[in-house]
Amino acid sequence: MTKQIIVLDTTLRDGEQVPGAKLNVQQKLEFAHQLKRLNVDIIEAGFPASSAGDFRAVQEIAKAVGDSISITALGRAVKGDIDAVYESIKLAQNPLIHIVLGTSNIHVEKKFNRSKDAVMQMGVDAVKYAKTLLPNVQYSTEDASRSDFEYLWKTIEAVVKAGATMINVPDTVGYAVPEEFGELIRKINDRLKNVNDKVVLSVHCHNDLGMATANTLAAVKNGADKVEVTINGLGERAGNTSLEEVVMGLKVRENHFQANTRIRTEEIMRTSRLLTYLTGLDVQVNKAITGENAFAHSSGIHQDGLLKDKQVYEIMSPDEVGVEDMELILTARSGRHAFKNAVEKLGFEAGNSDEFEQLFQQFLALADSKKEVYDHDVFYLVSNHRKIEEGDKQLFELDSFQVITNDLLPTATVKLKKGAEFVEGSAVGDGPIDALYSVIKTLAQADVQLKDYKINSMSRGKEAIGRVNIRMEYEGKTYAGRAMDADIIKASAMAFLNGINAALLDTAKDAAPVEAN
Repeated sequence: MTKQIIVLDTTLRDGEQVPGAKLNVQQKLEFAHQLKRLNVDIIEAGFPASSAGDFRAVQEIAKAVGDSISITALGRAVKGDIDAVYESIKLAQNPLIHIVLGTSNIHVEKKFNRSKDAVMQMGVDAVKYAKTLLPNVQYSTEDASRSDFEYLWKTIEAVVKAGATMINVPDTVGYAVPEEFGELIRKINDRLKNVNDKVVLSVHCHNDLGMATANTLAAVKNGADKVEVTINGLGERAGNTSLEEVVMGLKVRENHFQANTRIRTEEIMRTSRLLTYLTGLDVQVNKAITGENAFAHSSGIHQDGLLKDKQVYEIMSPDEVGVEDMELILTARSGRHAFKNAVEKLGFEAGNSDEFEQLFQQFLALADSKKEVYDHDVFYLVSNHRKIEEGDKQLFELDSFQVITNDLLPTATVKLKKGAEFVEGSAVGDGPIDALYSVIKTLAQADVQLKDYKINSMSRGKEAIGRVNIRMEYEGKTYAGRAMDADIIKASAMAFLNGINAALLDTAKDAAPVEAN
């Protein structure tokens, strides 16, 4: 009998731990709505005890999509964290408290500096307290793959008897190999059935040795009921298990694994593209399922076989994951329906009639100048149209600029708008971008440090849109800025300003008091 695997997406929590991948509340909500369309079972929306901003983001996600999807958030095994999780997710229809505590010797001895029994009791007490707030509690045995098995099992048994309804077994540092991890899950599953056969057994793998997907699938084969994954495998260090790889692995090899998921696989590519757009982190071209070359064939032998029958060299259809065989090229004569389809295909909501009409008029203006409009141009339009609703008056906007470059004294003059006020100044630099960023830093009075600058073309032809991605550091935190424009100097200025605005917004949110509804 085929088993249905529960899919928890942790892109908005574990995935966001990647430097430069931090999203604002509006972006998190947009991605949560797409996860709803993808039909994940559980969204792990954040770590609410970490900041007032993260608390609010989790709370807003619970309100927005918690009517049809289970919402969880992570907390340590302490009362304050558990309270923050509860207050942020309690408005969801099916909220789940997620508690994490280490079980490996190195965690117990170095991280907690307590005895094994004392750490285990911390977990038991945390679960008992969480159960007074909500019926569903997940307990994660951090660094399980490097833990002594008998102590790991003793902890699991204790927290299950305390009321935990889900047990999550993480390979926190990507240390496990498939045969070993599968055997670990088999042993836990066999014992867990004798304690409480209704408890859900879950796994959460990292990709430090490139085996996260293989370990997760081995766990499913050996009895795991639930997988924790991220879109594009996003996550700190080498990343997490990739949702798309696990889901399609189970779908293509269902006879082998005797398992499937509720995921709408045709939404996979749309979700991947939206995450790329929101974070500015590109997917490697040869990545399985969502890479640009995942369904591309250049070998003459392969092309000949595909023309005769696609199954010769393709084990799944591009359509199954939402990859369209042909990109629809838009023109000024394409009409509203075609444009709306292009917007929604890229993972965005078209908005209400007034918002869409404004966007459509901007599309017509671009189509008149470019003649042909491609998917990436639609990305540009939507991103320029979207503005952060929160705190507009405290954000900087680029009013005008002039950059003069030569081999003597590159100079930039910039005028910024902040609310009803304007500030203007000039600076010189080693080059045009250095001069531009120097004057913007001075005008914004923001002591930011540029860590990474990347530019690439988003479309075709001499009118191609350039996309600039930057990473900057401000007060010990990393922020990303992204912008697109046919003028790469302008795109560079807007990306830098977007990064500064993100830092200012985050600082303002962290300083604001937390309200627990």
